[in-house]
Amino acid sequence: MAANCTGRVLRRCIDSELLECAAVLEGEDFDSRLRSSAMAWLRAELLATPQGIGWKRLQEFQFEGTRIPLLNLQRGIWKPAVLNAALTIRTVFSNRPDQRPYDDAPGPEGLLRYKWMGDNPNASDNRAVREAMRRRLPLIYLIGIAKGLYQPVFPAFIEAEEPERQQFVVSTSAEEETAWRYAVQGQPEIAREYLESVRQHRLHQRVFRDQVLLAYDSRCALCHLGHRELIDAAHIREDAAGGEPTVTNGIAMCKLHHATFDNLLVGVSPDYRIHVRQDLLSEVDGPTLQHSIKQLHGELIRVPSSRVAQPDRELLEERFTQFRQGAA
Repeated sequence: MAANCTGRVLRRCIDSELLECAAVLEGEDFDSRLRSSAMAWLRAELLATPQGIGWKRLQEFQFEGTRIPLLNLQRGIWKPAVLNAALTIRTVFSNRPDQRPYDDAPGPEGLLRYKWMGDNPNASDNRAVREAMRRRLPLIYLIGIAKGLYQPVFPAFIEAEEPERQQFVVSTSAEEETAWRYAVQGQPEIAREYLESVRQHRLHQRVFRDQVLLAYDSRCALCHLGHRELIDAAHIREDAAGGEPTVTNGIAMCKLHHATFDNLLVGVSPDYRIHVRQDLLSEVDGPTLQHSIKQLHGELIRVPSSRVAQPDRELLEERFTQFRQGAA
């Protein structure tokens, strides 16, 4: 009789464990499906509005018939009630990045640091990010590029936590994951050099372009070409020289004029006037040179109507000095 009771108890234990395992697997599958669906939805949204997605639209995502907002305006870290780990992290827009409430900035090897919510390591938001790190779950990183407008970057992964500095380490590309491996091997300098070699993939450069193009309505400031796919964000002070990825250090330019600006064939003076190098003005080389470059000499660039987005005149003076030295 005792043996039969023991057998029944054992079977109940085994059945209970199987049910628990099934619940865990079902939960993992639900989480994976929700994240995949959210990212697919964002890709479709970005095709329609490549300049970014408004906060109201980000609250309209639906999964399997249920609306699940992708952000909470009161929180930088968002974990919907149906999940056990964070789904999105968010950095708010500011004309002055140094004035954001949290200093989300790159670390010594160049990877982004995302600050805890508050200073309590056991706060629910911090636990939600830690759970995403533990389970290696992909996050959506919402970056404010204008008031109420976000550029989603995904998938983002939490590579590590630095509790002494109350922050997480975030990667947003395969290149950044590789750089982190260099960093944890005690080679942050190699990691930074590696990231510099692939800087077109770095997060701040992607955001910099989005913010500059938004300020200039996706039009070249010199020739007014409006095909977004042909427009770059030109640095006034170059990235390699310590130029900040801020709107005031950028000018929207088509690829042709970006190349002429970078190579000091064309300059922009602090009064926003275009200058073409004298040897180009004297050269005869067909309609492209004549109509696309030489005719711009003496014209004013088109600047954003918002003063806080207009090119920094001191940076322009610095760059224009280089132009004049190159033209001498």
